Amino acid sequence: MSEIALPLEQISVRRPSVVKTVLKRATPFLFLAPALLLVLFWVYRPLVETFALSTKQWNMNPNVEPINVGLDNFRYIFTHPDFLQAVLNTAIYILAMLPFSVIIPMILAIVTNNLSNRAKNIYRALFFLPMIMPPVAISAVWRWLMHPVNGLINSILIKMGLIEEGIRFLSDENMVLFSIVIIAGWKMIGFSTLMFSAGLTGIDKSYYEAASVDGHRRWKQTLSITIPLLSPTIMLMIMMSVLMTAQWTFAYIDVLTQGGPAGASTNVYYLLWTYGFKNFNSGLSAAAAVVFFIGFGLLALLFTRLTRKIAFYDN
Repeated sequence: MSEIALPLEQISVRRPSVVKTVLKRATPFLFLAPALLLVLFWVYRPLVETFALSTKQWNMNPNVEPINVGLDNFRYIFTHPDFLQAVLNTAIYILAMLPFSVIIPMILAIVTNNLSNRAKNIYRALFFLPMIMPPVAISAVWRWLMHPVNGLINSILIKMGLIEEGIRFLSDENMVLFSIVIIAGWKMIGFSTLMFSAGLTGIDKSYYEAASVDGHRRWKQTLSITIPLLSPTIMLMIMMSVLMTAQWTFAYIDVLTQGGPAGASTNVYYLLWTYGFKNFNSGLSAAAAVVFFIGFGLLALLFTRLTRKIAFYDN
């Protein structure tokens, strides 16, 4: 039987409808829509409102109309001594917190990594225990420990003959900042240790076996294998410390010192809270928030690029 050739115009080609094509492409976005709407409503809407409020003067009274002041809030911030003091204190907090968020946790994670699973889990639980305690309860305990008269720390130091009178940890301008660092650092050690322990689990054990065959000691294996392969985690924790230290120390400043004495313990987050909820100047608080948002955003971008250049990935 010979084949019959049909004209091209008689051949019907079934094409998918436009509606079905659109629905197929839009399906993933429909699943993401609830989460995207929540993010837009709770994150980006307040962010836009903060930028708008930074150019106004308003005491948060709903019956009072905000007054447009232009860039006056930003001029006030950059020329006021409280702002400069808060920025300097925040920088000191960041540098002082690095041993508690990077160096000490990394050492603890490496030392406990070769223990049995049961012992390792016990140590990790002990390290992480301070992290789950509420900051207010921690502040109450440390207030008693650091009390200049009845505090346990001063009592021990006096009995050992190291000091003659109690140290005013939370009321001395030269001691208060580092006292807050010790409290916040003690709480953060557990979280950072778990992060480094998670990073250690991703290192291939064959590297250590090959190094042992070559005669390398454990300390040399740590320097040449462990630390380079932990570099992504190290950079992550450094970035978190830089970006989150002001937030980590805020609760202890608020409960223990209220930024004092004489602004010696304040930081940028507590300054925002003071402008907004003590002075009821929401425009000034929003302006400071915009400045810190831009500053920390640039730091995050810098650390992201540094991580891509410095961090070593085993792939």
